[in-house]
Amino acid sequence: MQNQTGKTALLILDIQNGIVSQFNNTTTILSKISNLINAARQNHIFVIFVRVGFDKGYPEINPQNKFFSAIPALDRMTILDKETQIHESISPKANEPIITKYRFSAFSGSNLELILRSQQINTLILSGISTSGVVLSTVREAADKDFILKVISDACFDRDPEVHRILTEKIFPNQAEVLTSNDWIQSLNSTNDYKIEK
Repeated sequence: MQNQTGKTALLILDIQNGIVSQFNNTTTILSKISNLINAARQNHIFVIFVRVGFDKGYPEINPQNKFFSAIPALDRMTILDKETQIHESISPKANEPIITKYRFSAFSGSNLELILRSQQINTLILSGISTSGVVLSTVREAADKDFILKVISDACFDRDPEVHRILTEKIFPNQAEVLTSNDWIQSLNSTNDYKIEK
């Protein structure tokens, strides 16, 4: 991986086959995410892909976990399954990490924080599925870890539009700047704050 001296990373959260397929507006989702990735790459911003997946036998899943304990019986979501792979329309480049997590937060059981600290990144741009799952959990934990946060409201998606609205309008602004993808992309054209020196 090339040496990254910048301060910002774009996190692509849970845009994997098995999760994207649960939404009807797949084309819209992937288009929004793709636009963010292209803008980040053009401006030398570190792109990190995060997915949820488990080892064969599900040793990471505690039977007491109300949400994840049902997964082993379904025999799904191992790290080798197609549904845990990043959607092919936004394939990561060779120097863009794919982080595997084991709970909702992107930090849970993963090496994300190690990579961020090693690359001297202190600002995170968040996008992904779902707003009430990985985005909410990652915002909370990243804020507690003192990262500067920006949530791209129209590049986060949830099956409940009202929950999405409440989170982006009332909850996230307490810990993050919330803006649209167009606003963020336009800001890249007017400032060098995000750029990584090569």
